[in-house]
Amino acid sequence: MKKIFALLLSALLLMTACAAVAEDTGLADVMAKGSLVMGFDEAYPPMGFVDANGEHVGFDIDLAKEVCKRMGVELVLQPISWDAKELELANKNIDCIWSGLTITPERREQMLFTMPYLANEQIMVVMADSGIAAVSDTAGKVLGTQAGSASVDVLEANPDVKNALGDVVLSDDFVAALMDLKLGGIDVLLIDSVVGNYYISQQDDPAAFAVLPEVLQAEEYGIAVRLGEQTLADAINAQLIAIAEDGTLDTIRAAWFANDVTVVADYIEAYKK
Repeated sequence: MKKIFALLLSALLLMTACAAVAEDTGLADVMAKGSLVMGFDEAYPPMGFVDANGEHVGFDIDLAKEVCKRMGVELVLQPISWDAKELELANKNIDCIWSGLTITPERREQMLFTMPYLANEQIMVVMADSGIAAVSDTAGKVLGTQAGSASVDVLEANPDVKNALGDVVLSDDFVAALMDLKLGGIDVLLIDSVVGNYYISQQDDPAAFAVLPEVLQAEEYGIAVRLGEQTLADAINAQLIAIAEDGTLDTIRAAWFANDVTVVADYIEAYKK
C-alpha cells in the first residue's frame, strides 16, 4: 500500500511540475512588478559599459530603455558576470540577458531567444606592426578572448586554428583582453566585430590595429528570457519591430555606430513569416 501511495505521489508531483513548466507567466510577472531586470556585461562597448561619468550607457541600454518605455515598465540595469549569465537567468535574478548575446543552438537549449536584432561576426584583431596578416600567421601565437563568450565556442569549432596556437588566454571581459593586446600580453584577439571595430574607432591611433581579412563565423544577437516565457519574448519582439518601423531605431543606431550595422529592420520580414 505504501508503495502504491509513493507511486501516486510521485506521479502527482510530476504532473504538478509539468503544469508549472507549461504555465507561462513571464510577461505577467514583469507587468505585475512594473520592471524588467536586464542582465548585461558592463564592460562590453558599445553594447553596454560604464562611461567617464560612471553611468551605464550603450546601444543595448538605449534600445532596452525604449522597449521598456513602450511596455510601460521600468528598466532595471543589473551588471552580471558573463561566465555566470545562464545561472543568473535561471535563478530569476534577472528577467533577461540583453548584452550582445549570440544566438547559438547550445544556448537555445538553455534559454528562449527573441528575434535577432543585430548581426555580428567573429574576427581576429592584431597590432598593425605584428607581422600577422592572416589567420594562418597565428600559428604558435598567443590568442586572447573573453571567458564564456561565443568567441570561445567559435574557437572550439575551428580546431585547426586552435591547435596551431601557442596558447589561449581567457579574460573576464573584452575590454581587458583588448588592453592585453595593446600591452603585448597576447598576439591576437578573437572578438565580436561589433565590439572590436567600435573599440578600434575610439583609439587615438586606430591605424595601430589591424583586422584580419578572414571572418571565422557570422552570427546574430538576440535577447534571452527563460525557457517557456514566450509571452515576454513576444512582447519584446513587438516593441523591437515598432521601434524599427517608426524610425526610432535609426536614431539609436546612429548614436553608437559609425559603420552601418544590420539591425532589427533587416529581420522583420523573416520574423513575421
